[in-house]
Amino acid sequence: MTDEQTPAEDTAFEAEDLAQEVEALKAEVAALKEQALRYAAEAENTKRRAEREMNDTRAYAIQKFARDLLGVADNLSRATAHSPKDSTDAAVKNFIVGVEMTEKELQGAFERNGLKKIDPTQGEKFDPHLHQAVMEQPSTDVAAGGVITVLQAGYELMGRLVRPAMVAVAAKGSTGPAVSEGPAGANPYAGAAPDGDGSGGAFDTKA
Repeated sequence: MTDEQTPAEDTAFEAEDLAQEVEALKAEVAALKEQALRYAAEAENTKRRAEREMNDTRAYAIQKFARDLLGVADNLSRATAHSPKDSTDAAVKNFIVGVEMTEKELQGAFERNGLKKIDPTQGEKFDPHLHQAVMEQPSTDVAAGGVITVLQAGYELMGRLVRPAMVAVAAKGSTGPAVSEGPAGANPYAGAAPDGDGSGGAFDTKA
């Protein structure tokens, strides 16, 4: 303090310096807070990305194995569909029951591991994301663009189409009831590309 400065003036200068220091500290705190929020957001994004990659790795690690088992499922399905259920032979009946139980257990294992069967009902609307039309034919039971029959069931693994369902589709001019959209909530992953050689085929149902 100079001889010319009064105590009041000196106090004012100190208060001004203190106010400037407080403002500087506030700015520093705000910058640090912004930086902390940015780091937290980056950490959260990294965590989500790691979880997504881990889930993808888990899902697709079993994809090849699941694909190899589809042939087994197809054979079991054909065996149960063409089994002589009206046979009176006890041994044959027991054999059929065993095959049916094996098919049921295999499908249960598929479900538990995220592999879901795509098996459209008759009259369900053809969906190029899930179905592949291998033939079309006139029908009096199904309207044009509807599934007449399933030739081979399809499968999807945790949202990714592994194999489309091979179906026969009602041709233009078919006179059956209007096609249905399928079960409510079905196809939550519409648009997912099949991971393999098979792919759903587009089908023109315009009159």
